[in-house]
Amino acid sequence: MMRLFSPRKTTLLFVIRDKSRTPLENLEPILREDIQKIWDAVPKPHAHKETPLSEFFDVQVVALSSYEEKEELFKQQVSDLRDRFQYSIAPGGLAGDRRGVVPASGFSFSSQQFWKVIKENKDLDLPAHKVMVATVRCEEIGNEKVGSFTSDEEWQQLEEAVQHDFVPGFGKKISSLLDRCLSEYDMEAIYFDEGVRSSKRQQLESKLLQLVNPAYQSLLGHLRTRTLEAFNESFDKALEKEGFAAAARNCTQTFLEKFDKGSEDAAIQQVNWDTSKVKDKLRRDIEAHVASVRAAKLSELCAKYEAQLTKALAEPVESLLDSASEDTWPAIRKLLQRETKTAVSGLQSAVSAFELDEATEKELLVKLEKHGRSVVESKAKEEAGRVLIRMKDRFSMLFSRDADSMPRVWTGKEDIKAITKTARSASMKLLSTMAAIRLEEDGDNIENTLSVALVDTSKPGTTDRSIQLTDPLASSSWERVGEEKTLITPVQCKNLWRQFKAETEYTVTQALAAQEANKRNNNWLPPPWALAAMAILGFNEFMTLLRNPLYLFAIFVIYLVGKAIWVQSEIGREFQHGFLPAILSLSTKFVPTVMNILKRLADEGQAPAAAPERQREMELQPKPTRNGSSYTNATSAGSSSVTTSEIGPEYSSPVAQ
Repeated sequence: MMRLFSPRKTTLLFVIRDKSRTPLENLEPILREDIQKIWDAVPKPHAHKETPLSEFFDVQVVALSSYEEKEELFKQQVSDLRDRFQYSIAPGGLAGDRRGVVPASGFSFSSQQFWKVIKENKDLDLPAHKVMVATVRCEEIGNEKVGSFTSDEEWQQLEEAVQHDFVPGFGKKISSLLDRCLSEYDMEAIYFDEGVRSSKRQQLESKLLQLVNPAYQSLLGHLRTRTLEAFNESFDKALEKEGFAAAARNCTQTFLEKFDKGSEDAAIQQVNWDTSKVKDKLRRDIEAHVASVRAAKLSELCAKYEAQLTKALAEPVESLLDSASEDTWPAIRKLLQRETKTAVSGLQSAVSAFELDEATEKELLVKLEKHGRSVVESKAKEEAGRVLIRMKDRFSMLFSRDADSMPRVWTGKEDIKAITKTARSASMKLLSTMAAIRLEEDGDNIENTLSVALVDTSKPGTTDRSIQLTDPLASSSWERVGEEKTLITPVQCKNLWRQFKAETEYTVTQALAAQEANKRNNNWLPPPWALAAMAILGFNEFMTLLRNPLYLFAIFVIYLVGKAIWVQSEIGREFQHGFLPAILSLSTKFVPTVMNILKRLADEGQAPAAAPERQREMELQPKPTRNGSSYTNATSAGSSSVTTSEIGPEYSSPVAQ
């Protein structure tokens, strides 16, 4: 009607009785605001959704005074309002300002035009009676069937079961329920208009399918979850029998086919719902699981080969750095290349089953190679932190031990200065080896720089100022060595060498003191001037010995006895412990030693007389058999023999049987 008679504007007149003291100007805006809210809530055609109220209605508000308080005024206001209704089409009347107002003489023609518009407008056509009856009745039957479907016990059980787990045969059961419900509708609506009956049947089917769809989607969700869980379990078992890529490919194909079979089992005959979205989500879940397992397996493989490479490099590198020499870094480079090649080959063979793309595989292999270098670099940095200890150990080993690794005894013949220089040079080479990382065959002059600055520092004609100006170690970086490869800077090398010399100086001083003491202990002869004085002052005594040989013989005998006492008492070894301890020890051993020598001389004097008789007894005694018969030997006890030579008697120490 709004579209047909939009030119006409209706007047809404609101009359307020018994107006209070509140002015009409305050009441009217409130009333208009409430009317506007009502207009906004009224359903309108799409073309008039934004049309204001004033386009269709003229809102007027009139207030009447109280009849009891102001009777005369009230009657006057009512009379004016009556006139407005009686003369509504007059100017100022209720309909005086309408658009399209015609006089009464034109009513007949206006009515004809109204009817013409109504006939031409199809929206005002009313359906036939049978159609209206079929529409109402078929809709009622459809609503009844929807209610009977929702209250069906079998449907309720299916709906409850599908919320918790996958229900086999869901599609057939739901199709049967829908067929039964639609058949009942067809039987009850068979006598109504066919067009209306078909339309309402489609609406009924749509409503039923809307009821079933949440359960169907829930069923697909359970099917997807169950398929994914079965895939995960089967995939883990397949990895034990075949390669990763083949297992992933075969399992993915198998379980997507199983999902398709499950979708066919859940399909409803009355509708062809698309399951591609659920299948795509299942495929994405499977791919995500495969990717996570692949990442875990690759990480495990990388960790395994990194651990192997670390084990293969750590101890050998540490040993090579400990025995630092000119061949240390070439040996480390060779070791790194060999072990890295072995590890990379093993990893490459292991990841071939994953069928990775070339870029990913190369990234893994490069990462493993970098790990090998990092192991060497970390070990080098670790050993560089202990370089001072290593230098002192190297110095101590070379200084305190000889070429056969036996401890040195400072007898006075060793060249301590040369030994010290050799040991310090070896320590300097160790320092130069640990000063930088040399994993590339780039030449450097670190060893020469340290040798010139630290070992070969004695140059004639140099002053302290010139040394400071030409000091090659007054720098924070090495020539031709990058900062990232530097372990010990030149300044740090200088400080370490100063500390090293200070801490090893005591060892050299002790060696010099020991050598000097050994020289003093081993020098039994008096000084040359004393020997010359004795030769000059004892000339007369020497001539006396030559004139009387008996004195010479007595002196010789005394020499032999003294020699025997010297050997028996080990006087030389006793004096190595010091003079006073030697005197105290010899004072306790002198008398027993002399008595033992005299006793042995007496025993040897009786030995020649008894010798023939012992020989005869030994001949009469039977010889010892193989079974171990014993024999007696009178000379088996320890004894000392006295032999006579051109010089005189000689004593031998006892022999233990």
